[in-house]
Amino acid sequence: MLPSGNRMRRRDDFTLAVRRGRRAGRPTVVVHLLRPDDAPAADVPPLVGFIVARTVGNAVVRNTARRRLRHLMRPHLDRLPAGSLLVVRANPRAGEARPDELAADLESALDRLLRPASKGRR
Repeated sequence: MLPSGNRMRRRDDFTLAVRRGRRAGRPTVVVHLLRPDDAPAADVPPLVGFIVARTVGNAVVRNTARRRLRHLMRPHLDRLPAGSLLVVRANPRAGEARPDELAADLESALDRLLRPASKGRR
């Protein structure tokens, strides 16, 4: 479970992160990160939200995937810059993925988003 101070709850935060943040896609997840220099306030803790659509599976499968993602995200909170907005969107494969596969995809996407952006690419 994520600490309550790090949970993203507002729809506007989700929209802002998904539309304006950088994106890294993997087979089981897509991670969107809006860094604090682009975000409105940098004096708040990083906020993390999860999107698990119906295409992932029925309610039991979706909630299992969401719980796994929350559990896997907790150790990475200290890597996120203060004030950043992070959204983890589960792809349909996330419902049937093994926990180690989900962890590897999440970590790979975070590594890509947290390294400095190159000048020549968007």
